[in-house]
Amino acid sequence: MNSFFSGTSVLSFLGCLALGLLYAWILYRNNKNLDKKLQYILAVLRILVVTAIAWLLFAPLIRTLNYTLDKPVIIIGQDNSLSVGQVKAPGFDEKQYAQNLKALQDKLSDKYEVNTYHFSDQAADGLDFKNQGKLTDAAAFFRKVQDEYTNRNIGAVILATDGIFNHGGNPLYSINQINAPVYTIALGDSIPKRDVLISNVNYNNIVYLDDDFMVEIQVQAFQGNGENTSLTIAQNGSKVAEQNIAINGNSFVKTIPVKLHAGKIGVQKYTVQLGTLPNEMTTRNNSQSFYVEVIDGRQKVLLAAAGPHPDLGVLKEAISLNKHYEAKLALADDLNATDPAKFDLIVLYQLPDVQNLSAGFLQKLKSVKKPIWYILGGQSNITAFNQLQGQVNLASANGSVQEVYPDFANGFTSFNLSEEDKKQFATFDPLLAPFGRLTVNAGATPVFNQRIGKVSTQQPLLFFTSENGSKAGYLMGEGLWRWKLSEAENEAPQSVLNDLISKTVQYLSVKDDKRRFKVFTAKAAYDENESIQFNGTLYNDSYQAVNEPEVNLQVKNEAGKVFNYTFSKTETGYQLDAGAMPAGNYSYLANTVLGGKKFSATGSFYVNALIAEYQQTTANHQLLNTIAKQSNGKLFMPANLLKIADEILKNENIKTISYEDRKYDELINMKWLFGLVLILLGTEWFLRKRNGEL
Repeated sequence: MNSFFSGTSVLSFLGCLALGLLYAWILYRNNKNLDKKLQYILAVLRILVVTAIAWLLFAPLIRTLNYTLDKPVIIIGQDNSLSVGQVKAPGFDEKQYAQNLKALQDKLSDKYEVNTYHFSDQAADGLDFKNQGKLTDAAAFFRKVQDEYTNRNIGAVILATDGIFNHGGNPLYSINQINAPVYTIALGDSIPKRDVLISNVNYNNIVYLDDDFMVEIQVQAFQGNGENTSLTIAQNGSKVAEQNIAINGNSFVKTIPVKLHAGKIGVQKYTVQLGTLPNEMTTRNNSQSFYVEVIDGRQKVLLAAAGPHPDLGVLKEAISLNKHYEAKLALADDLNATDPAKFDLIVLYQLPDVQNLSAGFLQKLKSVKKPIWYILGGQSNITAFNQLQGQVNLASANGSVQEVYPDFANGFTSFNLSEEDKKQFATFDPLLAPFGRLTVNAGATPVFNQRIGKVSTQQPLLFFTSENGSKAGYLMGEGLWRWKLSEAENEAPQSVLNDLISKTVQYLSVKDDKRRFKVFTAKAAYDENESIQFNGTLYNDSYQAVNEPEVNLQVKNEAGKVFNYTFSKTETGYQLDAGAMPAGNYSYLANTVLGGKKFSATGSFYVNALIAEYQQTTANHQLLNTIAKQSNGKLFMPANLLKIADEILKNENIKTISYEDRKYDELINMKWLFGLVLILLGTEWFLRKRNGEL
């Protein structure tokens, strides 16, 4: 530590000293009562006091210098993944290696600060040689070093790994952020071993019932030229596909597309299996399981009409173009045998009709709460229509019709129609709408308004309403076949009419989730090293979120074993972290009680097995050599790892750094200075008083 005054000049100090001398000379120059020697002592005391007080008026600063020695930090990172334990070079002694690495740590600790870590999918403190990590993320290790040793004197990083990195970024791009040499220890074996494996499976995890879907399987083989193997795919234990594969090279790669059929609803487990080769290094990578959720996404749409009409063909064609919708046509007598409860959307084409053929069907429809699309025309019974629903009233005098053109309504946002689409609709022929005064509830959302000739009106042509949570659509005119012909005349590249019908059907058929108790996972598929996250919401009778009662959860695996949990409460809901689970398919059941009523929620999720550590087993020592060279380090084999200490010791850039810490304080803040001034004044006063001076 070094301290000296700063902030005042020599002249200012000499001026203060001169002031002290002048003050003492004036006070003691003609004093005849004091002894000469005592006068000198008192004068010196007065000089010191006056000089000190005058100097404090200049607010002098005192600067303190502290020097801190920062020893270099040596960081050792050990790869703890499965691939390191699975593949070992000939002659590699795992126990001896562990002893040598600890001996290296002890040897370096004499001169440096040494800290150790192990890493797989994440980095943690200390050395670990169990090699159970299912992924390797060396970039996570470098991120941890960067976060924990910012502004520290990092001397060197020792990285012991096989160079196989299958998670996170490439560690080569992380070394520049460390700004220290990296000494790599090349574990594993860089010579390919005889092996056949599934290196990747590409698939969609959600498919629709009765659809065919493609699965792409990438097969690799090493040192197996001239051999043959078989590829089989089993669904829930039953074989559904099989192929023979001829291996035509010692480094063989082939992507095999397989078409599968989704014939059963629910989460389906598929297992891809490769036949083994003689003397394979491992068979752990010969099979891989994946899960596909098959959902019945098809919405059933009923086209109900009193008789045939070309509009019905237009509607059915447009609806059927979307594979997620299935359209059924029911006419006249067939209506009475049709159950509306089996459909997701009912299209009433000119129903109720003037001949009253649909009375029985409409009576059944009253007891079923389904979204309805009303399409009116010349055969509509307007009086019965007004009585059937309560959102629209059409006062018709004589049952005649009039031509109306579509005029796009500004502000419609329920689904998108492009500017080109709007222009095309403006060129279409008119529809035939029942003549009369139209009254619509204020909550209606129009897509098109009616244009009669060149006069645009505010009466809607196509619009949507909602009553008690049930959606309804209205098209106040017939003649969609005319619009279809208009498209053909305009030679439109795409059918805007089909798009409009499809979007209308989709909007009306989408169901709102009104369940009062919901429990769901954050996602449908997890990897086996991920924590399973559950979220829950509970609503009271007023549909307000509450979380007073406890929520219990049961998770069941494929073997039928049940795991019990209790949710934690958040501000307005529930949350649960169930931790990581083994690979497999799981179902869950959540229960709670609110106001004496029992509520339950069910669902499922699946956990994918991680086999990445078995999919690449050939060590990448070239990458480790590149990392070492780019960071001014060096590559070492495990047998020579103790020589790393000598390399570090002779590296002149790895040395102790001295940090200077400067601190400035005002001299007036030093309490002892006031005490000194008081002591000097008190001593002078005492001596003067003792010798008879005032």
